[in-house]
Amino acid sequence: MKLVLASNNAKKLKELGGILSPLGWELIPQGELGVSEAEEPHVTFVENALAKARHAARTTGLPALADDSGLCVDVLGGAPGVQSARYAGEPKSDARNNEKLLAALGEGCNRAAHFVSVIVFVRHADDPQPLIAEGEWHGEILPAARGDNGFGYDPLFYLPEFDKTAAELDAATKNAVSHRGQALQSLVARLKRG
Repeated sequence: MKLVLASNNAKKLKELGGILSPLGWELIPQGELGVSEAEEPHVTFVENALAKARHAARTTGLPALADDSGLCVDVLGGAPGVQSARYAGEPKSDARNNEKLLAALGEGCNRAAHFVSVIVFVRHADDPQPLIAEGEWHGEILPAARGDNGFGYDPLFYLPEFDKTAAELDAATKNAVSHRGQALQSLVARLKRG
């Protein structure tokens, strides 16, 4: 089954594709099909994911999968939230986003945070019943980066149960426990039920 991924993020494609490929699904990034990036004007993850999925499906005529995800830091009122990828402005920069986050947190505050992922699957652009799955991954923000795997805020996101950051986990472990992994596994279970 061919699915268009409403993203051009190579690392996201690899992460999602690794979970979907054993099911026989081929995930094609929208850029390969000439799909422009959708506008993401909404303040919630679910609205942005739905907008991206509908845009990709409308342009390609294929079923579409879209993920909107981000980091929510408790003491910052949920920021950077839906603005996670562009927290430090354009052009997107993981390094500048991480610097801005550390500056916003300062010293000694509550560093509890969680990643959120909302994955939307639409069978076609006007699907009246899109499948929506969510995942949350709880941890805390370290004062300095650790690890070379992952992307985004992963080097700052500490997981006490592993005594590692998300960037220190191997891909298989991360896919099994991450916010995106949880959401995708929930979505796959729903798709299998029909």
